[in-house]
Amino acid sequence: MAKTTLNIRGTLADLSNPVVMGIINITPDSFYERSRAKSIEEAVHKAGEMLAEGATFLDLGAFSTRPGANEISEKEEIERLIPVVRELINVYPDAWISVDSFRASVAEKALDAGASIINDISAGSDPHMFDMLAETKAPYIMMHMRGPITKMMANTHYDNLLSDISNYFQQRLQKLAERDIKDVIIDPGFGFSKTLEQNYEILKNLSYFKALESPILVGVSRKSMIYKLLETTPESALLGTSVVNFVALENGARILRVHDVKEAVETIKIFSKIN
Repeated sequence: MAKTTLNIRGTLADLSNPVVMGIINITPDSFYERSRAKSIEEAVHKAGEMLAEGATFLDLGAFSTRPGANEISEKEEIERLIPVVRELINVYPDAWISVDSFRASVAEKALDAGASIINDISAGSDPHMFDMLAETKAPYIMMHMRGPITKMMANTHYDNLLSDISNYFQQRLQKLAERDIKDVIIDPGFGFSKTLEQNYEILKNLSYFKALESPILVGVSRKSMIYKLLETTPESALLGTSVVNFVALENGARILRVHDVKEAVETIKIFSKIN
C-alpha cells in the first residue's frame, strides 16, 4: 500500500486525500508564459495566490525543461532560484517549497535556504543526489525520463511502456532504500520521452504504478498531450487539463502539479465527493 504521509522537516504532510502543487517558473522561456515570475516580488505574489487557493506545495523551477529550451549553468540556476526561496520562506514561513532541479548542489543550497522537497526530473542522474538526500532526509520526487533533456524526444521506443517505466523506478527505489530514504514520490513523466499516444496509455493505466507503493504525482498541466490533441494552445488548455487530472485521480494520482491551483482544487473536491 502506498504511503499516505510525507515527513517534511518533522511535520507530516497528509496525502490520504489528493493535494495540489502549484508551479512557479523563475525562467524566461518556460512553455506556458503565465507561469513565469520575472522578479522575486512576482514570485511572492504568485505564491500567495496559490496558497490562498489551496495549494499544499509550491514547486519552483529555475531551469526550463521544455523541448528545445536553452541549458543554463549551475551558477545561473542558483542565482535565479535561491533568492526566491529565501524570500518565500521569509514571507510564508510555513510554506512547503519543492525545488525542481536535477543538480544535487542546487538542490542542497535550496534546502539550506528553506525549501522542503526536491523534484528531480532525471531521477538521480547527478551521482551526488542520492547521497545528499540520505544526509538531508528531504522528500524526493523522481520522474521518468530517458536520456538528456535535449535528446529526450529521440528516446520514445519501449519494449513494453508500462513495465519499462516500472523497472526504471524499481531500480532507483532500491538504491534509495539502501540509503534509508523513505519519503519518495514517483512521477511517470508525461511529455518526457513519450509520444502523445504513450502519454494517454500511461494515463489510462496509471494505477499500474500503485504496485510501487509510492505516492504518484501527475504533471500534465497545459502540456502538448492536451493542447495538440485538442488542436489549441497552452493558453486554451485549462479545461482539457482538468479532465485529464480527473482521470489521473481516478487512477491513483495523489499530487496534481499544476499552473492553475483553484481549478485543480475544485477537481479534487468533485472527485472526493464522488468517492
